[in-house]
Amino acid sequence: MGGTEVERVQALALGGLNQLPAKFVRPAHEQPENSKALEGVSVPVISLAQPHDVVVKRVAEAATEWGFFLITDHGIPSSLIQRLQKVGQEFFLLTQEEKEAYANDPANGKFDGYGTKMTKNHDEKVEWIDYFFHLTAPPSKVNYEIWPKNPPSYREVNDAYNKEMLRVTDKLLEVLSEGLGLESKVLKSHVGGEEVELEMKINMYPPCPQPQLALGVEPHTDMSALTLLVSNNVPGLQLWKDDNWVAVDYLPNAVFVHIGDQMEILSNGKYKSVLHRSLVNKERTRMSWAVFIAPPHEAVIGPLQELLDEQNPAKYSTKTYAEYRRRKFNKLPQ
Repeated sequence: MGGTEVERVQALALGGLNQLPAKFVRPAHEQPENSKALEGVSVPVISLAQPHDVVVKRVAEAATEWGFFLITDHGIPSSLIQRLQKVGQEFFLLTQEEKEAYANDPANGKFDGYGTKMTKNHDEKVEWIDYFFHLTAPPSKVNYEIWPKNPPSYREVNDAYNKEMLRVTDKLLEVLSEGLGLESKVLKSHVGGEEVELEMKINMYPPCPQPQLALGVEPHTDMSALTLLVSNNVPGLQLWKDDNWVAVDYLPNAVFVHIGDQMEILSNGKYKSVLHRSLVNKERTRMSWAVFIAPPHEAVIGPLQELLDEQNPAKYSTKTYAEYRRRKFNKLPQ
Protein backbone atom coordinates (compact mmCIF):
# COMPACT_ATOMS: atom_id res chain seq x y z
CA MET A 1 0.00 0.00 0.00
CA GLY A 2 1.17 3.52 -0.74
CA GLY A 3 0.83 4.50 2.92
CA THR A 4 -2.47 6.37 2.50
CA GLU A 5 -5.39 4.16 3.45
CA VAL A 6 -8.25 4.58 1.00
CA GLU A 7 -11.72 4.11 2.41
CA ARG A 8 -13.51 1.46 0.35
CA VAL A 9 -17.22 1.83 -0.32
CA GLN A 10 -17.82 -1.92 -0.10
CA ALA A 11 -16.20 -2.03 3.36
CA LEU A 12 -18.35 0.93 4.46
CA ALA A 13 -21.51 -0.78 3.22
CA LEU A 14 -20.64 -4.05 4.95
CA GLY A 15 -20.14 -2.09 8.19
CA GLY A 16 -23.91 -1.63 8.40
CA LEU A 17 -24.40 2.10 7.83
CA ASN A 18 -27.84 3.55 8.47
CA GLN A 19 -26.97 7.01 7.23
CA LEU A 20 -24.94 8.15 4.26
CA PRO A 21 -21.66 9.92 5.16
CA ALA A 22 -21.84 13.58 4.08
CA LYS A 23 -19.19 13.25 1.36
CA PHE A 24 -21.52 10.92 -0.59
CA VAL A 25 -24.56 13.23 -0.44
CA ARG A 26 -24.95 14.89 -3.84
CA PRO A 27 -25.99 18.56 -4.21
CA ALA A 28 -29.80 18.79 -4.16
CA HIS A 29 -30.23 19.25 -7.95
CA GLU A 30 -28.18 16.08 -8.61
CA GLN A 31 -30.03 13.85 -6.17
CA PRO A 32 -32.05 11.17 -7.98
CA GLU A 33 -35.28 12.13 -6.20
CA ASN A 34 -34.93 15.70 -7.58
CA SER A 35 -33.94 14.61 -11.08
CA LYS A 36 -36.18 11.68 -11.84
CA ALA A 37 -35.89 9.76 -15.09
CA LEU A 38 -38.71 9.64 -17.62
CA GLU A 39 -40.62 6.39 -17.46
CA GLY A 40 -41.62 4.35 -20.48
CA VAL A 41 -39.05 5.68 -22.94
CA SER A 42 -37.34 2.80 -24.68
CA VAL A 43 -33.75 3.04 -25.83
CA PRO A 44 -32.75 1.65 -29.25
CA VAL A 45 -32.20 -2.14 -29.33
CA ILE A 46 -30.46 -3.35 -32.49
CA SER A 47 -30.10 -6.97 -33.56
CA LEU A 48 -26.83 -7.59 -35.39
CA ALA A 49 -28.56 -10.49 -37.17
CA GLN A 50 -30.46 -8.05 -39.42
CA PRO A 51 -29.29 -7.41 -43.00
CA HIS A 52 -26.06 -5.37 -43.08
CA ASP A 53 -27.57 -2.22 -44.56
CA VAL A 54 -30.33 -2.25 -41.95
CA VAL A 55 -27.75 -2.55 -39.14
CA VAL A 56 -25.76 0.36 -40.63
CA LYS A 57 -28.86 2.56 -40.80
CA ARG A 58 -30.11 1.69 -37.28
CA VAL A 59 -26.70 2.08 -35.65
CA ALA A 60 -26.05 5.43 -37.35
CA GLU A 61 -29.48 6.69 -36.27
CA ALA A 62 -28.96 5.59 -32.67
CA ALA A 63 -25.41 7.00 -32.53
CA THR A 64 -26.69 10.31 -33.90
CA GLU A 65 -29.87 10.70 -31.84
CA TRP A 66 -28.92 8.93 -28.60
CA GLY A 67 -25.19 8.26 -28.55
CA PHE A 68 -26.26 4.90 -27.14
CA PHE A 69 -27.90 1.61 -28.14
CA LEU A 70 -28.17 -2.02 -27.04
CA ILE A 71 -27.02 -4.81 -29.33
CA THR A 72 -28.46 -8.33 -29.41
CA ASP A 73 -27.50 -11.32 -31.60
CA HIS A 74 -23.87 -10.24 -31.19
CA GLY A 75 -22.57 -13.82 -31.04
CA ILE A 76 -21.00 -13.60 -27.57
CA PRO A 77 -22.02 -16.84 -25.81
CA SER A 78 -24.31 -16.12 -22.86
CA SER A 79 -22.30 -18.72 -20.91
CA LEU A 80 -19.17 -16.58 -21.36
CA ILE A 81 -20.96 -13.43 -20.16
CA GLN A 82 -22.11 -15.39 -17.09
CA ARG A 83 -18.57 -16.62 -16.42
CA LEU A 84 -17.19 -13.09 -16.81
CA GLN A 85 -19.68 -11.88 -14.22
CA LYS A 86 -18.98 -14.78 -11.88
CA VAL A 87 -15.21 -14.25 -11.76
CA GLY A 88 -15.71 -10.50 -11.25
CA GLN A 89 -18.16 -11.08 -8.42
CA GLU A 90 -15.78 -13.59 -6.82
CA PHE A 91 -12.96 -11.05 -6.78
CA PHE A 92 -15.11 -8.59 -4.82
CA LEU A 93 -16.00 -11.34 -2.33
CA LEU A 94 -12.32 -11.76 -1.35
CA THR A 95 -11.22 -10.37 2.02
CA GLN A 96 -10.41 -6.67 2.11
CA GLU A 97 -6.76 -7.54 2.67
CA GLU A 98 -6.65 -9.72 -0.45
CA LYS A 99 -8.24 -6.97 -2.54
CA GLU A 100 -5.85 -4.30 -1.20
CA ALA A 101 -2.92 -6.28 -2.63
CA TYR A 102 -4.16 -4.96 -6.01
CA ALA A 103 -4.69 -1.34 -4.94
CA ASN A 104 -4.02 1.23 -7.65
CA ASP A 105 -2.72 4.80 -7.32
CA PRO A 106 -4.60 7.15 -9.66
CA ALA A 107 -2.98 10.27 -8.13
CA ASN A 108 0.33 9.03 -9.54
CA GLY A 109 -1.10 7.92 -12.87
CA LYS A 110 -1.39 4.22 -11.96
CA PHE A 111 -4.97 3.32 -12.88
CA ASP A 112 -4.56 -0.45 -13.21
CA GLY A 113 -5.88 -2.46 -10.28
CA TYR A 114 -8.38 -2.09 -7.46
CA GLY A 115 -9.67 1.40 -6.78
CA THR A 116 -12.36 3.60 -5.35
CA LYS A 117 -12.12 7.14 -6.69
CA MET A 118 -10.75 8.17 -10.07
CA THR A 119 -10.50 11.94 -9.56
CA LYS A 120 -8.16 13.73 -7.21
CA ASN A 121 -10.00 16.86 -6.02
CA HIS A 122 -10.49 17.05 -2.28
CA ASP A 123 -13.65 19.13 -2.05
CA GLU A 124 -15.63 16.95 -4.41
CA LYS A 125 -18.39 14.57 -3.62
CA VAL A 126 -17.47 10.90 -3.74
CA GLU A 127 -19.26 8.30 -5.85
CA TRP A 128 -20.76 5.15 -4.31
CA ILE A 129 -18.52 2.72 -6.18
CA ASP A 130 -15.43 0.51 -6.01
CA TYR A 131 -13.87 -0.80 -9.21
CA PHE A 132 -11.18 -2.98 -10.76
CA PHE A 133 -9.44 -1.72 -13.90
CA HIS A 134 -7.01 -3.34 -16.32
CA LEU A 135 -6.13 -3.46 -20.02
CA THR A 136 -7.04 -6.57 -22.03
CA ALA A 137 -5.58 -5.48 -25.42
CA PRO A 138 -3.26 -5.02 -27.25
CA PRO A 139 -1.04 -7.86 -25.94
CA SER A 140 1.97 -5.53 -25.67
CA LYS A 141 0.12 -3.36 -23.11
CA VAL A 142 -1.42 -6.12 -21.02
CA ASN A 143 0.07 -6.54 -17.55
CA TYR A 144 -1.13 -9.89 -16.22
CA GLU A 145 0.73 -9.23 -12.94
CA ILE A 146 -2.01 -6.84 -11.85
CA TRP A 147 -4.91 -9.12 -12.87
CA PRO A 148 -6.63 -10.96 -9.99
CA LYS A 149 -5.00 -14.30 -9.21
CA ASN A 150 -8.21 -15.29 -7.46
CA PRO A 151 -10.45 -16.74 -8.71
CA PRO A 152 -7.89 -18.83 -10.67
CA SER A 153 -10.00 -18.80 -13.87
CA TYR A 154 -10.07 -14.98 -13.95
CA ARG A 155 -7.40 -14.69 -16.66
CA GLU A 156 -8.75 -17.43 -18.90
CA VAL A 157 -12.29 -16.01 -18.82
CA ASN A 158 -11.17 -12.42 -19.43
CA ASP A 159 -8.87 -13.42 -22.29
CA ALA A 160 -11.79 -15.27 -23.93
CA TYR A 161 -14.11 -12.27 -23.39
CA ASN A 162 -11.47 -9.94 -24.82
CA LYS A 163 -11.46 -11.93 -28.09
CA GLU A 164 -15.23 -11.46 -28.35
CA MET A 165 -14.92 -7.75 -27.56
CA LEU A 166 -12.30 -7.32 -30.32
CA ARG A 167 -14.61 -9.05 -32.80
CA VAL A 168 -17.68 -7.00 -31.84
CA THR A 169 -15.59 -3.79 -31.83
CA ASP A 170 -14.43 -4.46 -35.40
CA LYS A 171 -18.03 -4.96 -36.49
CA LEU A 172 -19.26 -1.78 -34.77
CA LEU A 173 -16.41 0.34 -36.14
CA GLU A 174 -17.15 -0.92 -39.66
CA VAL A 175 -20.85 -0.18 -39.33
CA LEU A 176 -20.22 3.27 -37.80
CA SER A 177 -17.75 4.09 -40.61
CA GLU A 178 -20.30 3.15 -43.26
CA GLY A 179 -22.91 5.20 -41.40
CA LEU A 180 -20.69 8.25 -42.05
CA GLY A 181 -20.54 7.36 -45.75
CA LEU A 182 -16.94 6.18 -45.39
CA GLU A 183 -15.10 2.99 -46.28
CA SER A 184 -15.61 0.34 -43.58
CA LYS A 185 -12.01 0.34 -42.26
CA VAL A 186 -11.61 4.11 -41.80
CA LEU A 187 -12.63 4.47 -38.15
CA LYS A 188 -10.60 1.49 -36.99
CA SER A 189 -7.46 2.85 -38.62
CA HIS A 190 -7.94 6.18 -36.82
CA VAL A 191 -8.44 4.62 -33.38
CA GLY A 192 -5.16 2.74 -33.65
CA GLY A 193 -5.82 -0.27 -35.89
CA GLU A 194 -4.41 -3.38 -34.24
CA GLU A 195 -3.00 -1.18 -31.44
CA VAL A 196 -6.48 -0.12 -30.28
CA GLU A 197 -6.66 -0.45 -26.48
CA LEU A 198 -9.37 -2.34 -24.63
CA GLU A 199 -9.75 -1.45 -20.97
CA MET A 200 -11.89 -3.57 -18.64
CA LYS A 201 -13.49 -1.76 -15.71
CA ILE A 202 -15.56 -3.80 -13.28
CA ASN A 203 -17.90 -1.41 -11.47
CA MET A 204 -19.19 -2.51 -8.07
CA TYR A 205 -21.97 -0.49 -6.42
CA PRO A 206 -22.76 -1.94 -2.97
CA PRO A 207 -26.17 -1.54 -1.32
CA CYS A 208 -26.53 2.09 -0.21
CA PRO A 209 -28.46 3.17 2.92
CA GLN A 210 -29.89 6.32 1.26
CA PRO A 211 -29.76 5.73 -2.51
CA GLN A 212 -31.99 8.74 -3.20
CA LEU A 213 -29.14 11.05 -2.04
CA ALA A 214 -26.18 9.39 -3.77
CA LEU A 215 -24.89 8.52 -7.22
CA GLY A 216 -22.87 5.50 -8.25
CA VAL A 217 -21.27 7.49 -11.03
CA GLU A 218 -21.90 11.19 -11.56
CA PRO A 219 -23.04 12.51 -14.96
CA HIS A 220 -20.19 12.16 -17.47
CA THR A 221 -19.33 11.22 -21.02
CA ASP A 222 -16.77 8.47 -21.66
CA MET A 223 -13.46 9.67 -23.10
CA SER A 224 -13.10 6.44 -25.10
CA ALA A 225 -14.20 5.97 -28.72
CA LEU A 226 -16.76 3.34 -27.67
CA THR A 227 -17.77 1.62 -24.44
CA LEU A 228 -19.22 -1.91 -24.52
CA LEU A 229 -20.91 -2.83 -21.25
CA VAL A 230 -22.76 -5.72 -19.68
CA SER A 231 -24.37 -5.51 -16.26
CA ASN A 232 -25.95 -7.72 -13.65
CA ASN A 233 -29.74 -7.65 -13.34
CA VAL A 234 -29.87 -4.60 -11.03
CA PRO A 235 -30.81 -1.55 -13.13
CA GLY A 236 -29.22 1.85 -12.54
CA LEU A 237 -27.92 3.29 -15.81
CA GLN A 238 -29.55 6.53 -16.98
CA LEU A 239 -28.90 8.58 -20.13
CA TRP A 240 -29.44 12.29 -20.73
CA LYS A 241 -31.68 12.82 -23.77
CA ASP A 242 -33.71 15.89 -24.78
CA ASP A 243 -33.25 17.55 -21.36
CA ASN A 244 -34.36 14.52 -19.34
CA TRP A 245 -32.82 11.47 -17.75
CA VAL A 246 -33.96 8.22 -19.36
CA ALA A 247 -33.65 4.94 -17.45
CA VAL A 248 -32.16 1.99 -19.32
CA ASP A 249 -33.86 -1.30 -18.52
CA TYR A 250 -31.81 -4.45 -18.02
CA LEU A 251 -31.95 -6.77 -21.03
CA PRO A 252 -30.35 -10.19 -20.48
CA ASN A 253 -27.30 -10.87 -22.68
CA ALA A 254 -27.57 -7.53 -24.47
CA VAL A 255 -24.43 -5.42 -24.74
CA PHE A 256 -24.86 -1.71 -23.98
CA VAL A 257 -22.92 0.44 -26.47
CA HIS A 258 -21.95 4.01 -25.52
CA ILE A 259 -20.58 6.42 -28.09
CA GLY A 260 -17.58 8.12 -26.44
CA ASP A 261 -15.81 11.44 -26.88
CA GLN A 262 -13.28 10.24 -29.47
CA MET A 263 -16.07 8.96 -31.75
CA GLU A 264 -17.89 12.30 -31.46
CA ILE A 265 -14.67 14.11 -32.43
CA LEU A 266 -13.82 11.77 -35.34
CA SER A 267 -17.37 12.10 -36.73
CA ASN A 268 -17.17 15.91 -36.26
CA GLY A 269 -20.23 15.83 -34.03
CA LYS A 270 -22.53 13.63 -36.11
CA TYR A 271 -22.32 10.86 -33.52
CA LYS A 272 -22.95 12.06 -29.96
CA SER A 273 -20.96 11.10 -26.87
CA VAL A 274 -23.72 10.16 -24.44
CA LEU A 275 -24.01 11.87 -21.05
CA HIS A 276 -24.90 9.20 -18.51
CA ARG A 277 -24.96 8.45 -14.78
CA SER A 278 -25.53 5.46 -12.54
CA LEU A 279 -27.91 5.17 -9.60
CA VAL A 280 -27.52 2.83 -6.65
CA ASN A 281 -29.85 0.48 -4.81
CA LYS A 282 -30.80 0.12 -1.17
CA GLU A 283 -31.03 -3.69 -1.03
CA ARG A 284 -28.95 -4.98 -3.89
CA THR A 285 -25.45 -4.75 -5.29
CA ARG A 286 -25.28 -3.44 -8.85
CA MET A 287 -22.31 -4.51 -10.96
CA SER A 288 -21.30 -3.75 -14.52
CA TRP A 289 -18.41 -4.73 -16.77
CA ALA A 290 -17.43 -1.84 -19.04
CA VAL A 291 -14.90 -2.30 -21.83
CA PHE A 292 -13.54 1.02 -23.07
CA ILE A 293 -12.36 0.99 -26.69
CA ALA A 294 -9.68 3.68 -26.78
CA PRO A 295 -6.90 4.84 -29.09
CA PRO A 296 -3.28 4.42 -27.97
CA HIS A 297 -2.06 7.52 -26.09
CA GLU A 298 0.10 8.72 -28.99
CA ALA A 299 -2.74 8.51 -31.57
CA VAL A 300 -3.72 11.92 -32.96
CA ILE A 301 -7.48 12.36 -32.96
CA GLY A 302 -9.43 15.06 -34.74
CA PRO A 303 -12.40 15.35 -37.12
CA LEU A 304 -11.91 13.07 -40.14
CA GLN A 305 -10.76 15.09 -43.15
CA GLU A 306 -13.18 13.18 -45.41
CA LEU A 307 -16.11 14.69 -43.51
CA LEU A 308 -14.93 18.32 -43.70
CA ASP A 309 -15.57 20.97 -46.34
CA GLU A 310 -16.56 24.64 -46.41
CA GLN A 311 -20.10 23.81 -45.28
CA ASN A 312 -18.77 21.50 -42.55
CA PRO A 313 -15.73 23.01 -40.84
CA ALA A 314 -14.01 21.17 -37.98
CA LYS A 315 -15.91 21.61 -34.70
CA TYR A 316 -13.17 20.06 -32.53
CA SER A 317 -9.45 20.55 -32.12
CA THR A 318 -6.98 17.83 -33.12
CA LYS A 319 -4.63 16.47 -30.45
CA THR A 320 -3.12 13.29 -29.10
CA TYR A 321 -5.32 11.06 -27.00
CA ALA A 322 -2.81 11.50 -24.14
CA GLU A 323 -3.38 15.27 -24.24
CA TYR A 324 -7.16 14.79 -24.44
CA ARG A 325 -7.01 12.53 -21.35
CA ARG A 326 -4.86 15.00 -19.45
CA ARG A 327 -7.32 17.82 -20.09
CA LYS A 328 -10.38 15.70 -19.28
CA PHE A 329 -8.92 14.39 -15.99
CA ASN A 330 -7.96 17.91 -14.95
CA LYS A 331 -11.28 19.38 -16.13
CA LEU A 332 -9.52 21.72 -18.59
CA PRO A 333 -11.18 22.92 -21.80
CA GLN A 334 -10.43 20.77 -24.85
